[in-house]
Amino acid sequence: MQLSLEGKRALVTGGTRGAGRATVLALAAAGARVVTCYHDDRALARDLLAELNGDARHRVVRADVTDEADAARLSGICLDAFGGLDVLVNNVGVDGQVGFADLTETEWERIIDTNLTGSFLVTRAAVPLLSEGASVINIGASVALRGRVNGAHYTASKAALIGLTRSLAKELGGRGIRVNAIAPGLIETEPGAGLPPPVVARIKAMTALGSLGLPADVAGAVLFLSSDLARYVSGATLNVDGGM
Repeated sequence: MQLSLEGKRALVTGGTRGAGRATVLALAAAGARVVTCYHDDRALARDLLAELNGDARHRVVRADVTDEADAARLSGICLDAFGGLDVLVNNVGVDGQVGFADLTETEWERIIDTNLTGSFLVTRAAVPLLSEGASVINIGASVALRGRVNGAHYTASKAALIGLTRSLAKELGGRGIRVNAIAPGLIETEPGAGLPPPVVARIKAMTALGSLGLPADVAGAVLFLSSDLARYVSGATLNVDGGM
């Protein structure tokens, strides 16, 4: 059995930067046709389309996953372009650093709406398009299993995403649809992940492999879960955190 996604049809949310971008490029390189979306950075969208060599099989569109109408429109684009979906990757996510005593309702809603509600809206809109044997992959975070100081809202959103994953795996399993989550550790989308060197050193020391993750590490896990190699894997959370 080989890892081949030739002919697969994929939707990746938030695919113009970081791990999302690496995922789009990896899926395309493996033979999949990909629709991805961005929120507001048109320059990154143009760069990604150029890196995909302007391949007419792929689409890079603007969409707000927290908006029900936009989620439905995104699903419609996939239907028009592909006629259905075999892979859905809910990658859009935002972080927040604030102590619980200072956590406002506005900040709570910002994180929950993007990290959890966005995945709900996109998945709900995409379910009618999913083929038998399709794969839904939710990008969570390993802190959901550990907790984090100054990140109660972020941790809660990612922990809820794991619960959503497990429930959907049971609900959609009758159609042969697999639903899994990936829980990355700190991913180095820029040198040192933009953190002070002492913080980077401390995080590295917490991992068994002694290093930060790279966007390609998340993309590799997505490829596995999208492929027939994972055909009997559902309801699982795959930690991609270097053994933290």
